[in-house]
Amino acid sequence: MQLTHIYKSIMVNYNLIQDIGIDDSAVEVLIREALGDQAATGDMDTLLQGEIQNFQPGSILKGHIVGKAGDDVIIDVGLKSEGLVNKNEFENYDELQIGDIIEVFLEDLEDDTGIIRLSKRKADRIRGWEKILETNAEGDIVEGKGMRKIKGGLLVDIGVPVFLPASQVDIRRPSDIGMFIGTTIRAVILKIDEERRNIVISRRKLIEIEREETKRKLLATIKEGDLIKGSVTNIADFGAFVDLGGLDGLLHITDMSWGRISHPSEMLKINDPIEVMVLNIDFEKEKIALGLKQKQPSPWDKIEDRYPVGCRITGKAVNLVSYGVFVQLEEGIEGLVHVSEMSWTRRISHPSEVINVDDEVEVVVLDINKDKHEISLGIKQTEVNPWELVAEKYPAGTIIEGTVRNLANYGAFVEIEPGIDGLLHVSDISWTEKISHPNEKYKKGEPVRCVVMDIDQDKQRVGLGVKQLSEDPWLKAIPEAYKPGMVVHGKVTKITNFGVFVELEPGLEGLLHISELSEEKVENPQDVVKSGEEVDVKILRVDVEERKIGLSLKRALRTGEDETHTGSSEKADEGIPSKGGMDAHGALGTDKIEL
Repeated sequence: MQLTHIYKSIMVNYNLIQDIGIDDSAVEVLIREALGDQAATGDMDTLLQGEIQNFQPGSILKGHIVGKAGDDVIIDVGLKSEGLVNKNEFENYDELQIGDIIEVFLEDLEDDTGIIRLSKRKADRIRGWEKILETNAEGDIVEGKGMRKIKGGLLVDIGVPVFLPASQVDIRRPSDIGMFIGTTIRAVILKIDEERRNIVISRRKLIEIEREETKRKLLATIKEGDLIKGSVTNIADFGAFVDLGGLDGLLHITDMSWGRISHPSEMLKINDPIEVMVLNIDFEKEKIALGLKQKQPSPWDKIEDRYPVGCRITGKAVNLVSYGVFVQLEEGIEGLVHVSEMSWTRRISHPSEVINVDDEVEVVVLDINKDKHEISLGIKQTEVNPWELVAEKYPAGTIIEGTVRNLANYGAFVEIEPGIDGLLHVSDISWTEKISHPNEKYKKGEPVRCVVMDIDQDKQRVGLGVKQLSEDPWLKAIPEAYKPGMVVHGKVTKITNFGVFVELEPGLEGLLHISELSEEKVENPQDVVKSGEEVDVKILRVDVEERKIGLSLKRALRTGEDETHTGSSEKADEGIPSKGGMDAHGALGTDKIEL
């Protein structure tokens, strides 16, 4: 006991001894001299075999456990009093035994209560740091457990706490790096700062290194047609990316299923394990196209045998688009009914006018393109074509009463019966009137009486006429009523730069050429006559074939006051040109002026 007591006393003052320049060998001499005869004992040798410890705060001391008190472990480190270490600093607290030798960190010789302040955790951290520096360098692979999140990343225990930045956790930054807390993490040492005792590691770089090696092996062995297992790493609108081990392949949405899917998420989720077929490999760009549906036989095989052209089948409407509706005939087989194939008679702007998604619909197969995986279907073909009956119901010459359904520049469309329209061309509205647009005579929704002129069943057209309901007046009535040389009364209806149109009776007009307005040269017809003015004119020519009547104002004035007017007859002046000619006064000749 005396030996130990002397030793402790010297150790308490060890710091002072060092400060005055006495080295460890001199301390041994002092101890031996202080002990005198006892220095010869074996205990002295045993005592001095141990390392003389540095009792400066901040040093690591060896001590032995002398007991437990409450939540603390009592440690004897060779000073005049023992130190306490909280049990939370021990991972194996329940296994500690009295006499166990441990290393502790000396924080202070005495605190306010006179107790030596020790720390087992700090000692372990320093020893761990020293061990890490001895056994590892930048670029080495280490393994540790995720401790907790800190600003910018994670703390990982690899023997000492090291920093794992959030950007270095994975190739694709996870939504929550907290998922790695408590898990074992393998990483590469990026940087060691010995002065600050700081180490930065990267799990991402290790993954990249390992993936590069795996990718190299994969590209060396993989070939088209192989079945390979992987896991879904990402999902986009156009498909899913599958990790094949070092390299991601693209599974396009069109290669997921023979059936219809709107989005890849209907079939797959991230991290799902999946077996796919290799469809194509671009070794230069390191891109792999994958397929899932190709693992199953194509439903398009022998499609012509199951759905021959002309057969009827019932399917389900699965998608409506502006140009038609897609009908599912079976899983993976869809056909298109174009809007033009939906009704014989209705003009359908959008398929939603006649059909809804999920409706059961009967269709006829019109055409199959096996190479393009396309089937053309028809709905109207399931019904009798009403145009096949039109020729029987409305032969040429049939008088019908219809309704003006639409007006165009060239004529009016008249509904003969629901879905069957005929065209009344502007040239077939009147024998005598010049009609520029059908709206001069008709309005939409008005009833109209017509005669069927012709039917083109192949083009589904019916020609109609109104003027054909009456006899052509140009064949007899007009030539008999209006003869060359007659002076007749009319009204100016239209003035042009080449002449004036004069209405002789409702629906019948003649042309008063500018050269026939006055004996004097006329630059502007409006200098002679006004629109709506009534005038007497002489008939110069009646052209039945061209349906034109040539008139003269100046020649009518020559006849004098006593000449009989409307209804009178006289021979044409010698100056009146024959058909196809023109006299010196500019009467109608070869130049044809449309009335």
